[in-house]
This record gives sequence, structure tokens and C-alpha cells, in this order.
Amino acid sequence: MKTIAFLGVAHIHAPGFINRVNERSGELMVKAVWDSQPERANIAAEQLGCVAVADYREIVNDAEIDAIIVCSETSIHLELVAATAAAGKDVFVEKPLGMGASDAYAMQRAVDAAGVIFQTGHFMRSMPVYRQLKVWIEAGTLGTITRIRHSNVHQGAIAAIFDSGRGPYLDWLWMTDPALSGCGGFGDLGAHSLDILMWLMGDVDSVTAQVGRLLGKYECDEYGEGMLRFANGAIGTIAAGWVDVLQPQSILVSGTEGVAYVADGALYVQSANLPGTDGGAWTDLPDALPHAFDLFLDAINGEDVPLISAKEAADRSAVMEAFYQAAATNSWVQPNTA
Repeated sequence: MKTIAFLGVAHIHAPGFINRVNERSGELMVKAVWDSQPERANIAAEQLGCVAVADYREIVNDAEIDAIIVCSETSIHLELVAATAAAGKDVFVEKPLGMGASDAYAMQRAVDAAGVIFQTGHFMRSMPVYRQLKVWIEAGTLGTITRIRHSNVHQGAIAAIFDSGRGPYLDWLWMTDPALSGCGGFGDLGAHSLDILMWLMGDVDSVTAQVGRLLGKYECDEYGEGMLRFANGAIGTIAAGWVDVLQPQSILVSGTEGVAYVADGALYVQSANLPGTDGGAWTDLPDALPHAFDLFLDAINGEDVPLISAKEAADRSAVMEAFYQAAATNSWVQPNTA
């Protein structure tokens, strides 16, 4: 049985991860929790049936702990991940990996040097519609891809989901403070869009973006649109933010021999390379994979599962940083991927 611990439970996804860990109590033991706010650590420790510690080094230096889950404020990811990797412990880090390119690549170097198992929270890759799109794109079913668009939005700012915790949890207002989170609504939800687009299309050459505030209740952007030039010549766009009440279409992929898109969760396609397709729904989809977090738990238990590399996670932090630089300067920016 693997022994794990949490370094930070600040992220809005932490309660869900705690539930997932508790559902696998027969194969995992949680020994300890640390958080920058002791009250938050105490709440999580009670839910997990473990102890809360005052110093995260107690967890990092504990030889009985095999793996660590980092769900802290993004601003302290580097300190926590570097210490975890140096201790030779496997690590899951909630997205985004870093505040930008510098700390993200520093974490990548630490993880790669240690040779530990790494995973981050980009869960959309496990969804059947995206897995099918990847098959078609790699097989050339849609021809040469010229345009790809992704949207990931919700009404979090309108519904004030960051202002009060769920159940006994504290608020998540830190996620609206760029000094702690590294971004606002565009970067928070756009991180998932960016991961999908880069997973499907590869490296990004340059980006531009516009971000904005609608409600003005947070000291950060609440929504935005970004445009990407991929190294392969395709053009991409991302829409993301916290002020949309619906998301009817999540992705559209247009190529020289076909088009595919997802609307209301269903996949539609038309391609000369898929006889009989006329733009209607495609239902012969791959099976869903487990959530990215569950894949990490599977991996530390010895299963051979697909994971997201530290390099991929760092590349996405670098591109997102470039988006914000582009929005601030009203220009095109090349990501700092060095």
C-alpha cells in the first residue's frame, strides 16, 4: 500500500481529490496534510483521517511517504515541488504548473533530474471526444489542419464561487489574486484549452490575446480570447473565462479534407476519408480514460498509464505567460521555452 500526503489543499479542486483518495482507501494511506493556512489543513486532515502538520518539511523528509499531492497556491509550487523531487517522491501538481516560464521550467528540471513520477491536472485528454479528434488529426483524416478553436468557460465570477467555500472549506479568493495564482479567469480555464490544443497540434510559435474585466469584483481578468500560431502553420484560438452562462461548442477542428466539432458534448464530423459522414454525430468513440488525478494514483501503484510530462506542463505555463504579455502589450509574443 502506497503512503501519500498533501502539500496544500488551497485549490478549488482539492475537495474532489480528497474524495477520490478516500474512495481508494484500500490501496492508499494518507499520512499527513500541510497547508499555508493551518485551518484549511485541519479541515482536510479530518476528512482524510490523518494528521495536519505545521511545517511541510515534515512531509518531505518522511521516509514512509511515497508520493505527494501539491494543491497549494501556484506561487509556492516551485518551493514545494523542488523539495518533493529532491526527496525522491512522486508528485502530482495541480495546474498550472508555474506562474510562468521561469519557475515552471525550474520544476521540470528538478522532476526530470530526480526521475520521479509526475502528473498534472489536465483532465480533458481523458475524454472520448478529444481522444477521437487526436486519432483523426494524427491519421490525416481531416487533411492538413488549418484552424482549431477551443472554448472553456463557466459563470464562476457571476456565481461568486470563489467567495465562499463548499461545505466546511474556506474561500478560494486567492485564485483571483495574480500574485498567488499567476493569472485570472482567462489563464485559469484557458490552461485546459491550451493543453488540449497543444496536445493535438504541437508546439506554439507565437501568440496574442485580449483579456478583460466585466464585474470588476476581482483584481484580475475575468475573461479573454487568445490566438496562436502553431509551429506547423495552423492557427488556433482560445476562449476562456468566468462570465459565460453556457458553453454550446467546446472545440472545432477545420482541415483541408474535413471538419469536426463538439457541440453540447457530442462530436460531429464530415470528411471524405470517413465514408458516409455528412456533418452528423459520430458515436463510435474510444473509451474514456480515468481522470488525470486517478491516472497518477494508478501510476504510483505500478500501472502503465498515460501521464503528462513535466516538460509538457512547463511548456503550457510558458505559452500562457506569453498570452498575458501579449495582452499587456497588444502585440504578438513568442513563448520563452528555453
